Amino acid sequence: MAPIPKGGTVAVTGASGFIGGWLVRKLLGRGYRVRACVRDVDDGTKTDFLKAMPGYISGRLTLHAADLNSAGCFDDIFKGCHGVAHVSHIDAAGSERGGYGDDDYVKMVNDHIIRSVNLSKSVTRVVVTSSIAAVVSESNFDEMVNRPVIYEDRYPDSDNPRLAGYSRSKQQTERFFSDAAEASGSWDSITCCPADNVGPIQSAHQGDRGPWQGLMKKMLQGECNPAVHGYRPWHTVDVRDTCTVQIAILESVMVKNGERFIACNTNKIDVEEVCVRIDRLLPELGFATPDMTEDLDEGGTARRAERRAVYAGTDLRNDRTRALGIIYRDLNDSLRDMAESLISVGEVNPVLRPGYSLNKE
Repeated sequence: MAPIPKGGTVAVTGASGFIGGWLVRKLLGRGYRVRACVRDVDDGTKTDFLKAMPGYISGRLTLHAADLNSAGCFDDIFKGCHGVAHVSHIDAAGSERGGYGDDDYVKMVNDHIIRSVNLSKSVTRVVVTSSIAAVVSESNFDEMVNRPVIYEDRYPDSDNPRLAGYSRSKQQTERFFSDAAEASGSWDSITCCPADNVGPIQSAHQGDRGPWQGLMKKMLQGECNPAVHGYRPWHTVDVRDTCTVQIAILESVMVKNGERFIACNTNKIDVEEVCVRIDRLLPELGFATPDMTEDLDEGGTARRAERRAVYAGTDLRNDRTRALGIIYRDLNDSLRDMAESLISVGEVNPVLRPGYSLNKE
């Protein structure tokens, strides 16, 4: 199908989130008209930062209430749109509506969005935000050794019920959209699989989510647990670069329905190194790096070493996105910007060494 026209209209689901909010800003910066879909347009804690964007006062950015659990909620929003950027997460597990791992619920939510795309008669391209978890997660960890190259055509054991609900649901969403697009013949669906998104938050509520912003928030407050996420490293990408990838997909004449693109700078960094690097990148702050000594027995130490050795042997690739012309930011810039934004925008009070204080003039 055709790419979206420059200056066209794009609907963004999950627009108040970390990725969605930056995608809105980036689209506006490239001259697009944006329909930002949020759960509650009147919840200022999550929408004020969108309303503060220059495009809002001119009308080029509009906000729309949409609960993706409700059939038809996107019907009117998608009409007249050229593209849809589906960024929104489904409800978390444990909700009465379902959650990750509830296959019927995942299908229901996707059906709602797909139906609205088909009814629009104007949308020609959908970019679906999946996750690198849909590329790399394995119920059998030995597969990380057997298949160490992490690239777009790598699919974990999605038919295994032991596969984590999050990863399975992301894979299902990818297939639902690409199959529906093929059946329609009037639009295509391309997937963006971001790695661990780092970079600056735009609204305080985004610092409580993540998990990566939330983990750095805990670090700044004096807590760092190296065992988090099973000793796997962070596979990083700046959230702003993720959005650049998504826009490139919307604009490209080369992409095809069903293709996947990993958004990742290919840097791997252990969680404790992230914590240590805050002080190196912001020495003026006087961050009191917390003690990360772990009380591990011999078995625990061996498991940590084994896990990290396996991940160190993997080869994470971003060839497809580089072919789209993507140039990734330096990881240090992303970590610095994330720390500063958590303090300035998220109003986090970091633990500082004696003699240091925040500049609040």
